[in-house]
Amino acid sequence: MDFLLLAKAAIQGVVEGVTEFLPISSTGHLILSGQLIGFTDEKAKVFDIAIQTGAIFAVILVFWDKLFNTVQTLGSSRYSRRLALNVFLAFVPAVVLGLLFGKAIKAHLFTANIVASAFILGGFIILWAEKLQAKNEHSNQAPAIADLNSITPLLAIKLGLVQCLAMIPGTSRSGATIIGGMFLGLKRTLATEFSFFLAIPTLIGAGAYSLYKERALLSMADIPLFSVGLITAFLSAWICIRWLLRYVANNSFKGFAYYRIGFGILILVTSYMGWISWAE
Repeated sequence: MDFLLLAKAAIQGVVEGVTEFLPISSTGHLILSGQLIGFTDEKAKVFDIAIQTGAIFAVILVFWDKLFNTVQTLGSSRYSRRLALNVFLAFVPAVVLGLLFGKAIKAHLFTANIVASAFILGGFIILWAEKLQAKNEHSNQAPAIADLNSITPLLAIKLGLVQCLAMIPGTSRSGATIIGGMFLGLKRTLATEFSFFLAIPTLIGAGAYSLYKERALLSMADIPLFSVGLITAFLSAWICIRWLLRYVANNSFKGFAYYRIGFGILILVTSYMGWISWAE
């Protein structure tokens, strides 16, 4: 058993779990950490996608009561059916656009300039969204949408389309859905919660598809590697989700915006100096 390889898997798992649900792009951070620890081959790329499932198990655990109640009452509750329908409708655009353009995006958009631009632009967009929400709150104009039951099917589709912006590396799936939701009138806490629900089919689907597509690269000997990644992603994501839910109740995302801008500059510097190959 290669303990150094397992240690690398654990590091990547922690990076995935911590960054997946924050508006800072897990992909960008996994690229950086993978380059720093020498975890960049084809199997590593499959690994980075597959361990997202571990982070999703953390979402399921945190929201277990609500998810279980929704499934249990699908036949009797209009609220449960609407929530399930909205998550499905928001999930569909990622499937369609991912299958149509995923390969081309990986081939052409994973460059330092694009990743850095996405980080920096995303940071300024977060600052803009927070400024608008603060203006509405200051003028006592509460967001029109404050609970899950108020999300319409049309709005769910719009949120799904916004999530597709995360196909551009460096954008952040959670950042796109949360900030996009705020622009569409959702309260910050509601946008965050819906982003968690939408992550369940999106990330499980991406992980399963990646494993199936690249199954020729994998063998039974990889089980310890992937197990370590899944477990560490699960544990770190569980801690991060519980913290984030408390954080968004009383704080803005401005800190993440400044972090994104700084990280974007870091990408440009490391690429220019030849320290990190972001095209990997």
